[in-house]
Amino acid sequence: MVHMGNNSMDIEVMPLSSTIGAEVRGVNLSQPISGKLKKRLLQIWHKYLLVLFRGQSLSDQELWRSGDWIGQLGQRSRPANRRSESDPYIMLVSNIRENGKPIGSLPDGEMWFHHDMAFVDVPHKATFLYSIEVPDYGGNTKFANMYEAYNLLPERLKNALAGKRVLQLFDYKETSQPSLNELDKVKHAWHPAIVQHPETGRKALYINRLMTATIEGIPHDKARDIIEEVILYAEHPSVIYEHKWKAGDFLVWDNRCSTHARTDFPSTERRLLKRGMVEGTTLIGA
Repeated sequence: MVHMGNNSMDIEVMPLSSTIGAEVRGVNLSQPISGKLKKRLLQIWHKYLLVLFRGQSLSDQELWRSGDWIGQLGQRSRPANRRSESDPYIMLVSNIRENGKPIGSLPDGEMWFHHDMAFVDVPHKATFLYSIEVPDYGGNTKFANMYEAYNLLPERLKNALAGKRVLQLFDYKETSQPSLNELDKVKHAWHPAIVQHPETGRKALYINRLMTATIEGIPHDKARDIIEEVILYAEHPSVIYEHKWKAGDFLVWDNRCSTHARTDFPSTERRLLKRGMVEGTTLIGA
């Protein structure tokens, strides 16, 4: 159970793994977060990249303000006429159908590692997921620490990426990467291959399997070879934590220095999570 109120002195911090993530106990996200607690949570978030609050019970209004301690809630990028939900801020991540129609987005199946919103010019800095219904098995979310992935890179690859931009693209209809020949049909943006986190100052890898298509200034075939090799480090088991969801879990992660992926689950199992994002700033190359 969570406490009725919030006090920075009451919280406990429990690391989820040796590389990324911490559970914070003693915080009720339905109550305002300010002052010392806000400062403390930001410190924890910047240290662990991913923060879990279990046992939450949030109305939509409470969910809208649940990330206020990080920043301003960001609007969704998917056009209203291409989604089932009407809310401009909160996405239903679900495979549930009502009257034969999906109630949400990103229904089921595996989804490769990615940075959220990497395909827009100013990606959101944070994403949160709040679980309502979860399958008995499968549908886990994996998180990878991109600070550590960068540190794992051999100097040869660090040098190959230094000062380079990468093309990030995504097609809402697919869970794998579209072709470069379809750029006029999909959202895409150029970003630094290595970013410097504006708060921590640390270098983070900004390359992922799902969205990173090519590297600026390098022939495409060679660029793909580099990306594929880099992904071996970006998805190395030593930088990954896999989260098994429980109803009432609230997870918030830093998109600037982490990636995430979804494991497959049976289409017969119901899964419903609510997702929101926090507005970011232009990514700065390291």
